[in-house]
Parts: sequence; C-alpha cells; structure tokens
Amino acid sequence: MTQAALAKAQSRYEAEVIRQWQAHPADGAHDLGHLRRVWKQAQLIAMDEPCDQQVLLAATFFHDLVNLPKSHPDRSSASRLSAEAACLFLRQDGFAPEKLPAVAHAITAHSFSAAVPPESTEARILQDADRLEALGAIGIARMFHVAGQMGGSLFDAADPLARTRALDDRAFALDHIEVKLLKIADSMQTATGRAVAAERLDWMLSFRSRLLREIG
Repeated sequence: MTQAALAKAQSRYEAEVIRQWQAHPADGAHDLGHLRRVWKQAQLIAMDEPCDQQVLLAATFFHDLVNLPKSHPDRSSASRLSAEAACLFLRQDGFAPEKLPAVAHAITAHSFSAAVPPESTEARILQDADRLEALGAIGIARMFHVAGQMGGSLFDAADPLARTRALDDRAFALDHIEVKLLKIADSMQTATGRAVAAERLDWMLSFRSRLLREIG
C-alpha cells in the first residue's frame, strides 16, 4: 500500500471515528490526537518489525472506536466492541475481507484490561504504540486528566507514596504509576517499544521525584 493510499485511508478513518464519537462525551485522553500519536509510534516501531501497513493503519485508528470510561462495568469488552464496529465499517469501505480478522485481533489485543495476548506482528506493534501513550510526559498528562474525569485527587498529601496505606489509583492519580504504569513498561512486545518505554519511564519517575520534593 503506497503512502498516498495510506493517507487517503487515514482521512476516511478519522472522519468515521469522529462521526461515531459524536454520540459520546468528549475524552481528552482518547481523542484524534491520541490516535495520530499512536500511529506515529506504530510507524516508528514498524521500521524494525515488517508488517501489513494496511492492517496496522486500520487497527490503529479504530482501536478506541468504542471508548468506555475506566469506571464502566464493561470496560474490558471495549476493545472487542471496537473491533466489531471497525470491521462493520471496513467491509462497507471496501477493505480486503481476508484481512479483517487481522485487524480485529490487533484491536482486541491492544487493551490492557482485555488481557488478550497479541499473536501477530501488527497486534504487537499496536499494543506497544498504544501503551507508550501511558508513559513519559504525555503519560503524565493523560494520567492526571483521567483521574480528574473520575473525580480523583492528584495524590495523597499525607502519604503520596502509599508507604502506610493501600495503593488506590481511583482516589489518587499518582498511585497509578505503581498500580499500572510500571507493569506496562515491563509488558512491551518489541525491541523498539522496550527502548522507548524505558526512556519514558525514567522521565516519569524523575517527574515523580521532583513532585515529591516540591510538595515536601
């Protein structure tokens, strides 16, 4: 698939995502910018991981098509629902039918909560590219944004590192680093993903150290 064809497909996919998202409240952590950043990271990873670019593009732009809140009881099913909705659109858009299962698997497997092992190169790339969004500066921005949406606090002022209490990232955003983000860095599937994740995690931990110094 040529770069021109990929760009045209991306434009159609973005338009469809915007159309379907209009029925739901805006989510600053899962917006068009998020999809474009994940695609940029996916292309970077794909330089060392030969894959089907057509499958990767479609899976990337539709991986959050059904975006349920973190607190929703069906959150773990969101990636499966996204895969089903994506394939429905892609069939109508003239996407190669024999490639739809690969798109569906990559979308389903990208989710942390779904716990579906990625079995294809495209699925491994998308999972890494999406999880990199949870690390580094953009990860910190998204972490605090989501915590605010859920009514959580920035941190526990009395015990920010949870030395004498149980970790609770629903109540305190900073706890999310220990609860989930350290695990994400350990879960990367590709060499490029692991390298970028290590650098971003170092930056994130440095931010936390700086924050702790500032709050005393």
